[in-house]
Amino acid sequence: MTALDARPHTTATLHFPPDFRWGTATAAYQIEGAAAEDGRTPSIWDTFSRTPGKVRNGDTGDIAADHYHRLGEDVALLRRLGVTDYRFSIAWPRVQPTGRGPAVQKGLDFYRRLTDELREAGIRPVATLYHWDLPQELEDAGGWPHRETAYRFADYATLMAEALGDRVATWTTLNEPWCAAFLGYGNGVHAPGRTSALASLRAAHHFNLAHGLATRALRAALPAPAEVSLTLNLHVARPHTDAPEDVDAARRIDAVGNRIFLDPVFHGRLPDDLVRDTAPVTDWSFVADGDLETAAAPIDSLGVNYYSPAMVAAGTSESPSPWAGAEQHVRFVPVPGPRTAMDWPVDADGLHELLLRLRDDLPGTPLLVTENGAAYDDYADPSGEVKDPERVAYLHTHLTAVHRAIEGGADVRGYFLWSLLDNFEWAYGYSKRFGIVHVDFASQRRTLKSSAHWYANAIAQNGVPAS
Repeated sequence: MTALDARPHTTATLHFPPDFRWGTATAAYQIEGAAAEDGRTPSIWDTFSRTPGKVRNGDTGDIAADHYHRLGEDVALLRRLGVTDYRFSIAWPRVQPTGRGPAVQKGLDFYRRLTDELREAGIRPVATLYHWDLPQELEDAGGWPHRETAYRFADYATLMAEALGDRVATWTTLNEPWCAAFLGYGNGVHAPGRTSALASLRAAHHFNLAHGLATRALRAALPAPAEVSLTLNLHVARPHTDAPEDVDAARRIDAVGNRIFLDPVFHGRLPDDLVRDTAPVTDWSFVADGDLETAAAPIDSLGVNYYSPAMVAAGTSESPSPWAGAEQHVRFVPVPGPRTAMDWPVDADGLHELLLRLRDDLPGTPLLVTENGAAYDDYADPSGEVKDPERVAYLHTHLTAVHRAIEGGADVRGYFLWSLLDNFEWAYGYSKRFGIVHVDFASQRRTLKSSAHWYANAIAQNGVPAS
């Protein structure tokens, strides 16, 4: 039982496996703040957010949720929720400011304090090495389209394993490399804001290479029981009709949205159809001998991030498009039904569909739902409460979908709600709130939303209401 008055559900409960991992997730640039303290240097997101017109309202992550100075308060919130795990990311420029050379001890000390407090609270730390904050100096040297960045990342992985290997048993190399490659280098809506189909494909390959190199580096530096993982935002793209052209549109999105990472990491190969689709852009000659073998270094689990599905049909995408090789053949069709404040459709069946696909495509691979959640227009009412029934409904239907997938044979080991705190939501700045804890950014006051109480109930019961 948690300190959040976690009362038993009044209806029948769908129970999860006894060792199911219940967590929340955050990202360094979105919550930490302290952007220029204790040796931290700019990342690509510092540069991007300070570029006029790139982020809504000119917002930056300079202060964000001030987690750097409120670490103890935030760990206390996690304890109150009763989570078993907390997934956070390490800011690369906080611990290795130039992306090369020795670590900054004050940066390492912050993560030592964080992981020590989590462990003292009985919470398992789950560390992500890369959640999009590339040191600006490495971007200036070419960034992810440049092969050398993958080797710098492996060195950074070794540095962090040596610093935190005695505290962290679960490591994730990359978070959502699709977004970093195709939104960062393809259509430029994320940092560093470049718009080149070729650069996005080169970046995607070097993310695969970096993942494999880092996996090997972590294995060499960590104790044997440590878990190594990768987190992907896999796309559920459904054809608008059963016409061959629409079915082919869905195939194209699956190739450049999903299998561009799944096939190298799990099978050591590039998808043949992806190579054909992208032939007008590149001949893939930047893939060196041995790269795909390196990318396929064995991992212990796959993290799955899911928010909503898409519907596609034959047509043409807006330019610049993140869908390299598909932009002249695919258009996106609005999905009917309720939507979040991000204008994303709410469809828990897509998560169930995705988990069963992975059950079939990757037999024997444990799965973790590493991000799932929703933004709504939350506010504190006159009594100071923050009521978010839409988010409660979203979490209930999606956790029910996870339960259905487990009953259907998917090896899902845990669920990490996105997110613990309202935060800097990338190009949307502070206009979108994903947290189950409301943050008043002027005062930094934290207020538990009704969804936080609901989630604490689910954790305490190890299940959700059946209806």
